[in-house]
Amino acid sequence: MTRWGEPFRESDALATAAVVDQAQIAIVVIDRFSLLRYWNPFARELFGFVDGRDYVGLSLLDIGIHESDREHASQLARRVLRGEPWEGTFAVLKGDANWIHVRAQAVPLRNDEGEIDGITLIAREALRSGRVEEQYGLLERIGSRLASSLEFDSTVKGVAGILVPQFADHCFIDLYDHERLVRQVSVHAEGWSPPARTWYEVGDEVHYTERHFVTQALRRLETVVSGDYLLENSPNDRSNLVSRQVGVTSAIAAPLRARGEVLGVLTLALSGLSPRQKSTYGGFDRDLVGAIASRVALAIDNARLFEEERSTALAFQNSLLPSSFPQLDGLTVAHRYLPAGPLQAHGYGVQTQVGGDFYDAIPLSAGRVGLVIGDVEGRGPHAAAVMGQLRAALRAFAQADREPADILRELDEWVRQLGQPDGDGGTWIPSVSCLYMVYDAWSRELSYANAGHASPLLVTSDTVETLDLEVTDRMLGVRARGAAGEDIVYHQADLRLPIGATLVLYTDGLVDRRPAGGRPDPEGALLRLAERVTEVADKDVEQIAEAAVHSVPGEMDDDTALLVVRTHSDELALREGWFQSEASTVGEARHLAANTFAEWGMDRDQAELACLLVSEIVTNVVIHATPHPVHREFTGNGVMDSETPFDGGVADEFDEDWTDLLEEAASTDESNEDPAEKEFLLRLRRGASAVWVEVFDHDLRLPRIRSAAADDEGGRGLYLVEQLAARWGSRPTPDGKAVWFEMPMHGEDAEERADEDRTEGASAEGPV
Repeated sequence: MTRWGEPFRESDALATAAVVDQAQIAIVVIDRFSLLRYWNPFARELFGFVDGRDYVGLSLLDIGIHESDREHASQLARRVLRGEPWEGTFAVLKGDANWIHVRAQAVPLRNDEGEIDGITLIAREALRSGRVEEQYGLLERIGSRLASSLEFDSTVKGVAGILVPQFADHCFIDLYDHERLVRQVSVHAEGWSPPARTWYEVGDEVHYTERHFVTQALRRLETVVSGDYLLENSPNDRSNLVSRQVGVTSAIAAPLRARGEVLGVLTLALSGLSPRQKSTYGGFDRDLVGAIASRVALAIDNARLFEEERSTALAFQNSLLPSSFPQLDGLTVAHRYLPAGPLQAHGYGVQTQVGGDFYDAIPLSAGRVGLVIGDVEGRGPHAAAVMGQLRAALRAFAQADREPADILRELDEWVRQLGQPDGDGGTWIPSVSCLYMVYDAWSRELSYANAGHASPLLVTSDTVETLDLEVTDRMLGVRARGAAGEDIVYHQADLRLPIGATLVLYTDGLVDRRPAGGRPDPEGALLRLAERVTEVADKDVEQIAEAAVHSVPGEMDDDTALLVVRTHSDELALREGWFQSEASTVGEARHLAANTFAEWGMDRDQAELACLLVSEIVTNVVIHATPHPVHREFTGNGVMDSETPFDGGVADEFDEDWTDLLEEAASTDESNEDPAEKEFLLRLRRGASAVWVEVFDHDLRLPRIRSAAADDEGGRGLYLVEQLAARWGSRPTPDGKAVWFEMPMHGEDAEERADEDRTEGASAEGPV
């Protein structure tokens, strides 16, 4: 062995590879395309390469460089490939999910001809050495990290992740909640956690003694370093014991102040958890932490203001959308709304943005349901306001039983009236996609009109596929007022859904999500959505909705609305019959209703009321279907027409004698009348808790309630319907009209008794 100071003999010379392998510094070689070609063992340890994985040929960015530093690393590569050396710091996510900051030097790698073939990167973990230039680099990194976040939790946790373990072994952030000081962050090196009920945990109210260095920092409003008497003023004996066991040697407390207000305090401490060259903080560290605290305080204040603004915007957005739906016969519904992330507005910072996506499920006449999904172009308060007005207008049009195509035509005109100045003397009119469908659970028929919206997914027991919509027209608002060209025409079509089918209606924010570092791929996203829905197709609608909204990974640049609708025929029944528009058939129609209600188990009192209303609307149809309507008179002795007294005969408990109601009309010559035009259809529907009665005829005139005087002969039939029915209405049909009403199957007393029985049954079974 050569003595110290003497040169190595050739046989003792260390090979270059052995030197590189034993070096306690990372050495990485990449080619001109930033692809990994070589790394030494220390680089594997520093960057946390996963054992068994082949990294050769992967990009430099794939070793875990934080997304915010990727452009930084790309600039590094371009600069060095021009022949210039580079030195700096960047953040790396190791294979064990821990963050570290790496101090690196990069130099060009030249071949024998002197041409640059690649880059040699020499790196080590930053900050552990205590070098001043690295601490300044830490301040720079914290500033850039804080500038990229406006969410409170990620802000405070991100600060702790930067400081531990490279500058501290323990990091605490305590913030004021009114007069209470509450711990928000508690992070420790090496995955260590303090024993329970020793140090304060996240969410605990924090109390420091009067002589504690944190109390002094808050009182003086300056950064305080504690070392010699650090453990003498611990909050309690258990805290003191743990501090000694873990080997706390030094600590710094810095008040967090922003805009003249004290928000809380940042505390850092060194201990024996991790090896480092320095075990105590000094004056430079105090100044550095003070500078860090000022940036942290401003970031926390900004995050709080931003979240307050965002919560207000989202509350406004959610107030415009339905929070829940009533019970819908033949349908089970789940819905989701996901707001988009903050929007980077050039020159205006990061802004909270509400969106214009909307959905609804609207109860219509006779148990039918209107389903709608739509998306207003753009983001911001104007888009949300347009959405709110459109949804309100659509609901009003729908509840008036307008046809889907008619509703879209009305909405198109509505959208074009909601434009705003574009700054160039014109008017900016948002384009709106909207799919409106009317579903009849008894027939499984779906009538729809589509203004440029994506087709929903149809989920059956065998497949998940896009529902084939026969008609799709232009989006609402695409034609400005006065523009040349033909008017927009909206069409509608019908289809029948399979038994037990499920529809997944969504807006484009779900399939336009942007992968990290990539671009949206709507087609691929739709495939992933279908695959994920297939996996949970046999689950309930809530599970399908939850799986759907999380099926496509990536950043949400647009808000997302989702409506999942499952059809079923549970507790549904239907009975109908055609009758001649004659006085004699009123009793037949009433008897059909009475027998049907009894068969369906309707309460006696409710059935009597329902049969009375059946008589009223059927009589109204018969009267107005005759060439010469007959005036009816309500007297104390009964109902009279053409001054013929009512004889009071009763066939059964629902019976009234209406046989001579239309004596005059029946005696009229009907030789020129089309028999089909003098028929009406009585349709009875049963749902889970209500029945619907519909009467269809060929008269185009819609009924209206009259304000009958005390001595008027008629005009009270529809008034009775309005007073006794849960809901009633009329709607035009292609060949006439339909008059309908809804009646609960059970009265309020029966419902209350059923609730009591269910409660008693649950109590008898024991605690839940």
